[in-house]
Amino acid sequence: MDLLHPVILCGGGGTRLWPRSRRNKPKPFLPLLGDRTLFQLSCDRVGGDQFADAIVVAGEAHRGYVADQGGCLAEIIVEPAAKNTAPAIALAAHRLPRDAVMLVCPSDHHIGDLDSFLAGVRDAATLASEGWLVSFAITPDRPETGFGYLKGGEPLSVGQRIARFVEKPDEDQARRLLEEGGYAWNAGIFAFQAGVFLDELMRHRPEMAEAVQRSVDAGSSDGQAFRPEADAFATIEGESLDYAVMENTDRAAMIAADMKWSDVGNWQALQDIRDSDDDGNSARGEAELVDCRNVMVDTDGPRVSVIGLQDIAIVVDGNEVLVTTRDGAQSVGKLQGAKNQ
Repeated sequence: MDLLHPVILCGGGGTRLWPRSRRNKPKPFLPLLGDRTLFQLSCDRVGGDQFADAIVVAGEAHRGYVADQGGCLAEIIVEPAAKNTAPAIALAAHRLPRDAVMLVCPSDHHIGDLDSFLAGVRDAATLASEGWLVSFAITPDRPETGFGYLKGGEPLSVGQRIARFVEKPDEDQARRLLEEGGYAWNAGIFAFQAGVFLDELMRHRPEMAEAVQRSVDAGSSDGQAFRPEADAFATIEGESLDYAVMENTDRAAMIAADMKWSDVGNWQALQDIRDSDDDGNSARGEAELVDCRNVMVDTDGPRVSVIGLQDIAIVVDGNEVLVTTRDGAQSVGKLQGAKNQ
């Protein structure tokens, strides 16, 4: 099989991991799970012999982090503006041969089982080579409201067609989906041939496709960086890959990839994948926990002492302090501090 072409997307502010994650240094570029950052771990996963050097799509503000932290990168595409995932992926597709199989990965997710990930990649590449646009699907273990859902349909050579997309449900609907069965979480990882994707984008979002084409045609290279032309790109109405293409194409497929995946979307999600003691407590930095359960402390300086609490996270970053319940972690991005920083 030909080499797969990783495309790593660096976008978003990571505001739900405030105050550790800030706009000027968001979560992909932070060492939240050890010595290496989430972005570096994303690069590590696609560093094997079956992969070509990665293309990274990032804004100007994060170009320096990508250059400093990236390993074997083919190119950094510097987005002129944040327009969501569909245009970002289209930029990368134009920089590859039409028959190249792209593996599109977020820069800030966690995958705990590399072997299962690579097995999923092989299956996805098989389907992509047959002309399918493939989503990675995760078997749900709870009624999660923060993810989109995929319903499996007709079996294919590997994996299945996608029979239905469900946007982020409320809790009652999420429970019903689990009870019904056959649904999986949409992991936000995709595989398809560059030409197939661009054709589907033109079919379903022609104005976006044409604007991306103009931006690329008038773009310029600066060493390892490619800069699409800004004025053409500015005319694009931003939209996600799912809305623009996946939910409209008749070539949408899914493969199961139960790879201990997390989107590291908030402090609760991060606590769930960090090492913890028998009481579910975890601490980074100077901390003492007494008679606590499911408490996470993350401090970069002051000592934090906690007695008799459960199901909370305490984060200290410089002069900012966050205290939230596990249920409240989803709302951290609504805080004024998170919006302003």
